[in-house]
Amino acid sequence: MVLDCNASPDILIVDDTPTNLRLLSTMLTNTGYEVRKAINGQMALLSATTKIPDLILLDIKMPEMDGYETCEKLKLNPKTQHIPVIFISALDDVLDKVRAFSVGGVDYITKPFQWQEVLARIENQLKLQSLQVQLKEKNRTLQSLNQDLTRSNQSLEQFAHIVSHDLQQPLQSIMGFANLILLKHQPSLDPQVLDYLTRIVDASDRMQLFIQELLSLAALEQVDRELEPVDSAIVMAEVLENLQGVILDSNASITCESLPIVTGNAIQLSQLFQNLIGNALKYAQPNVTPTIRISADQDGTNWHIKVQDNGIGIAPEYLERIFAPFQKAHHGNYQGNGIGLATCQKIVELHNGHISVQSVLDQGTTFTVILPGTHGETTQASPSADSLRVIPTLG
Repeated sequence: MVLDCNASPDILIVDDTPTNLRLLSTMLTNTGYEVRKAINGQMALLSATTKIPDLILLDIKMPEMDGYETCEKLKLNPKTQHIPVIFISALDDVLDKVRAFSVGGVDYITKPFQWQEVLARIENQLKLQSLQVQLKEKNRTLQSLNQDLTRSNQSLEQFAHIVSHDLQQPLQSIMGFANLILLKHQPSLDPQVLDYLTRIVDASDRMQLFIQELLSLAALEQVDRELEPVDSAIVMAEVLENLQGVILDSNASITCESLPIVTGNAIQLSQLFQNLIGNALKYAQPNVTPTIRISADQDGTNWHIKVQDNGIGIAPEYLERIFAPFQKAHHGNYQGNGIGLATCQKIVELHNGHISVQSVLDQGTTFTVILPGTHGETTQASPSADSLRVIPTLG
């Protein structure tokens, strides 16, 4: 049923007493409502299905089919089940009122009634009905927009995957021939030509890294991975092992406290942690030893895993869009393509979690990842994740 804001509301009155019908009909017509009348339940059902009214005033005590049965039949019919029904009856017992609501009534008026009360209750139900119609319409619009957005995101991910894949082959050719020239002819090359070739190789390396990260982001939605109990301490140890070369080169100090068993996917969590710690190492302050602290706190059934650094920090104006694809918060001498943190957010979303960031320029950044613990039992920090301190050996 859709209420027409430009038309007078249509009210169906059902009562087997002609006097009551005339009284209610006259009052409502004088107030500006369109009124229809029925003297029994069968006529009411026929009238309601022929033309859907905006509201029904329904008496209870009627021959053959009483008001309760009439209301039940209205609610069983998909065409009429959304019509608000206000019972209006001389029955004043609590059980009668309870039954009226149980069969689908939205309100109950006791005879003899006050006209102001009848009018107020009718206006209230019509307003509620109008708001419900508006809400349903807005929900339909929102649903449609969400579907369009989903389709657009899927198309974008497919496009990114196809384009990135198609770029791999020509890029490999560029890198291969440039490296071949350097390998065979470097001693005889003009310094300016050598500089150009070196720039080609460096740019190709950056492009290859960009393509790999873009493919990784696009692939997240296309691979259906099951979530299961994962020891994040083991995942973190593997990540730190993978980053050992960068850690030694930067002389970084990394402290890793006890980490929990969470519900997730080990491969994706490894990618998440590697991106966060890799960023902490990449965006270190000049002439300052990178210090990274990894910790976890439990909040109900969830775990808050934090990666805190003393790096260059992120300006406040970038914090709101830091997780959007291709958004870079650092410029100058810092290389980045704005895909790593977008990948982190996508992974966390696929884990039914949440990621946030706090940062102060020239002081450091803290990323907080909220992940669900394991189900069916109280999640404990992994016994294999005793406090670990990674301090590189100086040679």
